[in-house]
Amino acid sequence: MFESLSQRLSSTVERLRGRGRLTEANIRESLREVRVALLEADVALPVVQALVQRVQVRAIGQEVLKSLTPGQALIKVVRDELTALMGTANADLNLAAAPPAIVLMAGLQGAGKTTTVAKLARFLRERRKKKVMVVSCDVYRPAAIEQLRTLAEQVEVLFHPSSGTDDPVAIARSAVDAARRNFADVLIVDTAGRLHIDAAMMDEIKALHAVLDPVETLFVVDAMTGQDAANTAKAFSEALPLTGVVLTKTDGDARGGAALSVRYITGRPIKFMGAGEKPDALEPFHPDRVAQRILGMGDVLSLVEEVERKVDQEKAQKLAEKVIKGKRFDLNDMKDQLEQMVNMGGMASLIDKLPGMGSLPDQVKSKVNDKEVHRMIAIINSMTKKERRHPDLLNGSRRARIARGSGQQPADVNRLLKQYQQMEKMMAKLGSGGIKGLMRQMKGAMRGMGGNGLMPPR
Repeated sequence: MFESLSQRLSSTVERLRGRGRLTEANIRESLREVRVALLEADVALPVVQALVQRVQVRAIGQEVLKSLTPGQALIKVVRDELTALMGTANADLNLAAAPPAIVLMAGLQGAGKTTTVAKLARFLRERRKKKVMVVSCDVYRPAAIEQLRTLAEQVEVLFHPSSGTDDPVAIARSAVDAARRNFADVLIVDTAGRLHIDAAMMDEIKALHAVLDPVETLFVVDAMTGQDAANTAKAFSEALPLTGVVLTKTDGDARGGAALSVRYITGRPIKFMGAGEKPDALEPFHPDRVAQRILGMGDVLSLVEEVERKVDQEKAQKLAEKVIKGKRFDLNDMKDQLEQMVNMGGMASLIDKLPGMGSLPDQVKSKVNDKEVHRMIAIINSMTKKERRHPDLLNGSRRARIARGSGQQPADVNRLLKQYQQMEKMMAKLGSGGIKGLMRQMKGAMRGMGGNGLMPPR
């Protein structure tokens, strides 16, 4: 998300960073480029006008022109105004209600509402330690109820059954009773969507809202629809007392116009953003961190939180103890490291959160994908347990067999083993306490890495 906008804004503010002084003329010139970048990112025109005007007022004032580092001061102004535009700070869910706290989900068909219900249920179960029940009041879309049942099993939350022949309001009442009987802390209600906003849809969801009296009414919207997302959210906010917005499919949106427009147009905070199909692909929306990512500053806080949450701490501890004791780093250990990387969202997700990566050329970014990681895992999986523990056994005939078993070429196996040897040497240096030697080894390994940093391009 934000790739195109980030590149344009990063290059614009970077040109100002090293200047000893700024004038009103070059500030206005830079803000014209910022304006074009925002419009190309499909940010709504009123939002663009408001943002540029606020930045200009602060930039031409004493805050920037009198600063010792005016270029950096302007970047700070742009970052602050982007953050304010999206809501300053993360707006948390308000679940302070007598159980069950009811969360009503609204949105158009195809926005990813049902999958978001499951993701939110998992989020509340794992991170808030809540007992969650979900229910579908979508009696129109074929298999919608069965889809939610399957997802509920995957994320390990309670599911209240319903039928396509039932009345949505009756389903809602029944679900509330069931949630009370099961001592659920939270009940998440999935509602029917339509391909467009219509009176019947609005009447039905208003009736559901009146019966449920939810503590949270969240509007789920597809980020790839750009400023249309903000306009649709505005229509819903006028019909329902929305408490927040969930942006979905942000991994498929390179522009980011929806994220910058929704809060300004609707006055409702973005509470979550979904990126991917996996049940854990839902994150709280932090405007300050997103603003930093847009300006190419990375998002180290989110990266640290992700590492703490998704890295298998027990495996990491075992590997650390193994290295310290001087035991050999083997291919099982390498496979564990690759799988941890995939669990954290893959290479693209990691790079997106690292400072300075927004300015990488497109041809470099295009090579950053997880195909090579999965290929390496497949090659290791084709080895016997003994071969993984003792890589020295891998002679030519064994390598040919492994290549056939994994659907790769012998050259791919050779490249993987070269990567393994580099990692093994680094681990040996770390174990012996030679940190300077380790750093030299890492530099050499980086020079030897081609393509996307894992394997040379085929």
